Amino acid sequence: IMKNLDMKNVSSFVSSFNRDNLFYEVRPKVSKAQAIKQIVQFIQELNGESGIIYAQSRKSTEELAEILNVNGINAAPYHAGLEAKVRAKVQDDFLMEEIDVIVATIAFGMGIDKPDVRFVIHYDIPKSIENYYQETGRGGRDGLDGHCLAFYSYHDIMILEKFLRDKPAAEREMGAQLLGEVVAYAEWASCRRRFLLHYFGEEFDAENCACMCDNC
Repeated sequence: IMKNLDMKNVSSFVSSFNRDNLFYEVRPKVSKAQAIKQIVQFIQELNGESGIIYAQSRKSTEELAEILNVNGINAAPYHAGLEAKVRAKVQDDFLMEEIDVIVATIAFGMGIDKPDVRFVIHYDIPKSIENYYQETGRGGRDGLDGHCLAFYSYHDIMILEKFLRDKPAAEREMGAQLLGEVVAYAEWASCRRRFLLHYFGEEFDAENCACMCDNC
């Protein structure tokens, strides 16, 4: 930005990628039914806290929101296929705490600054670590604890790889590389905070890690 705008004598402030109030967890998605059951149980235990669930398809957001409501969880879907006024109402209701859980595609989140999002769940694994970090970063902006739970199956990766097949060669190659990093993160056996900080080129301090995961 400084180069493109030809900005001279500017001050630059760089903060850490480490969100020490966020806990990162990945669970295997053995089946859709099993993952949904775990999501319902997870949210019910939080007693009405605010959260976001990300899914890849519009159909999945609507199905998940319906299941959550059947199980007594106040939820609504959000995706680009909804009318603008519907999306605006869902967003406003979430900010005003009329809705506890948003089930959304990546269309949701830009410009959202709700401080008390206590959990971010990825029902489907994202396309890149950058997307994952940005989406999980919407949790715990008030500095209190936030839980980032992702479900992973290689079947989901195969679906994302299939989407890449019709892309130009350069985009396909880059997409495959990004997916490879996501697979590495999901299958990482050590502290996932360590992985994220290493990915973004930041030094990891195991002695002061806030994960409480015994894997640092």
